[in-house]
Amino acid sequence: MTDTPTPEDRHKAKMAARKAVQDAEVAGKTITEKGLLIVNTGPGKGKSTAAFGLALRMLGHGHRVGVVQFIKGAWSTGERTALERFDDLVSWHTMGEGFTWETQDRARDVAAATRAWEKACELMADPAIALVILDELNIALRYDYLPLADVVATLRDRRPDLHVVVTGRNAKPELIEAADLVTEMGAVKHHFAAGVKAQQGIEF
Repeated sequence: MTDTPTPEDRHKAKMAARKAVQDAEVAGKTITEKGLLIVNTGPGKGKSTAAFGLALRMLGHGHRVGVVQFIKGAWSTGERTALERFDDLVSWHTMGEGFTWETQDRARDVAAATRAWEKACELMADPAIALVILDELNIALRYDYLPLADVVATLRDRRPDLHVVVTGRNAKPELIEAADLVTEMGAVKHHFAAGVKAQQGIEF
């Protein structure tokens, strides 16, 4: 008569099988280091928040981080205040003049985006910087404030050890194609629709 496996036995066997599959998958990866092009896009909240979380992880390992904010104006935000405390490791540049519906001036927006892209290229060329965050670059590309082909080519041809995160809704297909990792943030439910205004520590 054979013993009937207990729930604990079945769970242990299931996890052992899962571990074998996972170990085999990890063993098949041969590239130990590669600079990644990461795109956080989609209508949901959290694209920039995720990018700044990655910045914090980099700082925890002592790596330098560059940030260029496209579109967004120079209002005070919690992430900027927090990350600028690491002034020896963070180079932060807020170069937008506010959202497009605020400025209502295309020439001015194009000029601001051009200046921001020039700063981005400067940071990406700095060999001491491990991660560059291009916050809301997708918005600048959506409205054709920058030449898409040139931007994608520059990002694709960046130095091989550099990680870059691009945020913003409506990422262009060409950028998605060039990226190593793309995350689509879905809008399932948002408190703004229920009348809750932007709050300190949540939205800014």
